[in-house]
Amino acid sequence: MPIQPPAPTRFLQALSGYQQTAAIKCAVDLGLFTAIAAGHNTVAALSEHCHASSKGVRVLCDYLSIHQFLTKDNNHYGLTADSAVFLDRRSPAYLGGITAMLAGSTIKQAFHDLTPVVRKGGTVLNGEGGTMSRENPVWQDFARSMVAMMMPSANWIAGLLKASEGAPMRVLDLAAGHGLFGITIARANPNASIHAVDWTSVLDIAREHAVSAGVADRWHTIEGSAFEVEFGGDYDVVLITNFHHHFNPSVIETLMRKVHGALKPDGVAVTLEFVPNDDRVTPPDTATFAMIMLATTAEGDAYTFAEYDQMYRNCGFTRNEIHRLEQSPEAVILSRR
Repeated sequence: MPIQPPAPTRFLQALSGYQQTAAIKCAVDLGLFTAIAAGHNTVAALSEHCHASSKGVRVLCDYLSIHQFLTKDNNHYGLTADSAVFLDRRSPAYLGGITAMLAGSTIKQAFHDLTPVVRKGGTVLNGEGGTMSRENPVWQDFARSMVAMMMPSANWIAGLLKASEGAPMRVLDLAAGHGLFGITIARANPNASIHAVDWTSVLDIAREHAVSAGVADRWHTIEGSAFEVEFGGDYDVVLITNFHHHFNPSVIETLMRKVHGALKPDGVAVTLEFVPNDDRVTPPDTATFAMIMLATTAEGDAYTFAEYDQMYRNCGFTRNEIHRLEQSPEAVILSRR
């Protein structure tokens, strides 16, 4: 049997991957998936409902069908199972809003020319400050768009902390962003008080979420950089969610020493992070996160559990345990003094 010669298909797909990103973002912007779910499933109906040209709608829907975001049967379009769950705005698990962050101008610009980034070993965005430049507006986009994406992780953390048992709990939420992690604990535990740290403009958005969740009376703010403001002390829990990956180990240790000092003797630090295996290529969805940090930050990375364990021990934490989240590329590290 003759051996098939190599084909460039995978290479060509990779080179044109940005087109799929653009098509998904366009469909979300037009409300296309929600329109199809509501029964507008022909080109004519979608064109009228989405205020777009017939040709444009036809080409877009056919492209999304090819890439298995839509189905097509006798010129009628339908949602795939994944699209119905994550891309219909009426779905409680809707994730279309994260396109503002993941397919927005800041991230796209960071990846526009990766060659100088790889040569330098860090971002060349925003005068090399990347997304971590002071009070970068990208974090307002993050706070508004990532709530649905983070809800399963927030519920998982609240469960690990046994928040629903109702024990008094003083929680420090560092780089709180949308505020969801602290808010979820407060919703589960009426005896929890949350102290959220972030830039003022970001906390304004998180406060809206706290009000909506009915926990604003137990949700407090500490405005400014987590590296500069005073935390206070006697915290039962400190949340460090999706923050460490922006920095080098020395900076992480600086923050974790501060966290160690803010905890009660029996308190726990909770880290939510992308934690690849020691080979740094598995699990794939976790390990690829290192590339995002290379392109968008000066010194960020995806660190292994062995690296976190050593960093945390250097800061006085004696017990660090990792919990891999189900159906998520992230893991939770619980650290005790």
